[in-house]
Amino acid sequence: MSRHRRVLFGSTVVLYAVIVAAVLLKSILVRVDWQVMLFRPYKQWPEYHAFLDYFVVLGQRAPTAVLVAAWLGWRSWRQRTPRPLLILALALLLLNVSVGAVKIGLGRLGPHYATEVGSAELFAGGDIFPSGHTANAVVTWGILAYLASTPRARRMLSLVAAFAALGVGATTVYLGTHWVSDVLLGWAAGLLILLGLPWCEPAIARAESLVLEYRERLRALRRRQAPLPVSTASPSPAPALGRSNGQYSAAGHRSGGRSPRPYAGAGAAADEESASEHPEGEPHAEEPAWPAEPQPSDGAAVPPVPGTPGAPPARVHHTARPHPVRAAERAPAGQGGGGRRPAGTDRTAPTPTAPLGPRGK
Repeated sequence: MSRHRRVLFGSTVVLYAVIVAAVLLKSILVRVDWQVMLFRPYKQWPEYHAFLDYFVVLGQRAPTAVLVAAWLGWRSWRQRTPRPLLILALALLLLNVSVGAVKIGLGRLGPHYATEVGSAELFAGGDIFPSGHTANAVVTWGILAYLASTPRARRMLSLVAAFAALGVGATTVYLGTHWVSDVLLGWAAGLLILLGLPWCEPAIARAESLVLEYRERLRALRRRQAPLPVSTASPSPAPALGRSNGQYSAAGHRSGGRSPRPYAGAGAAADEESASEHPEGEPHAEEPAWPAEPQPSDGAAVPPVPGTPGAPPARVHHTARPHPVRAAERAPAGQGGGGRRPAGTDRTAPTPTAPLGPRGK
């Protein structure tokens, strides 16, 4: 709290005590209360009565609290912090406790229920000292200036709060519902709440951290309890590779120009071919026996991929070796073609051969 605010707070406390003492001692302030009440302002200026009946609503606790709470709630949502609402709630709580305790303790009656002229009307079962409308107007509208984010906004909102507080206090005197001393003590009570709010900031910060922590726990609990999304779309069937009569497709055929090898256990044709390739008693050294697998009933089933359990061994393809060319068959330098025949030789003419028999010797 700044030094200037400390001075204002101390001065307001002194003023509060002086007003209470003046009413208790039936000083000049009580005589002023009676003079204004007997003057009856609402009868002197009756044309303002209807308007001021509505204007005094700015000091009623329920309507003003709802209006200001809506505005501060919007600010809390934008700033992602509950601090504005917590300050409003704490200020209204302090206001109700402090003002309510003095009202019940002193028990002063209002001007319309006064029983003796010149009396302070204390301890008679009333509840109008200090003025609740005035104190509530000071606190509720003053919270807006207290939470202003810029100096310009703070000055403007301070003027609005001062107008509402002064106007509501004067209206209650005009309507005859409060004494002048009630309004003065209401202004002092509301100002004490606003000036003492900086002392409550540590408690507000702790409450804010607790609220944010509780909100994070609720979010974590909702995420943990949220059901997982279930897909309603049916999976599309994979395209099947055809197999007929128990034989693999072209991808599983053996290379080398031989007929495709049937799947083991496919039938009698597979047994006969296996017996012809490997006679009885000769070990199968080149190709190991394929593991038996039950024949699927559906002819459109996909054959096993080579390299997986139950699949035929993959055929190993060796790299082609280059064909050796003899030195005598190489073409002499300078001749084109690069073939084995000399250049200019007729490929179609028959090669003369020596006659056979004794004439050829």
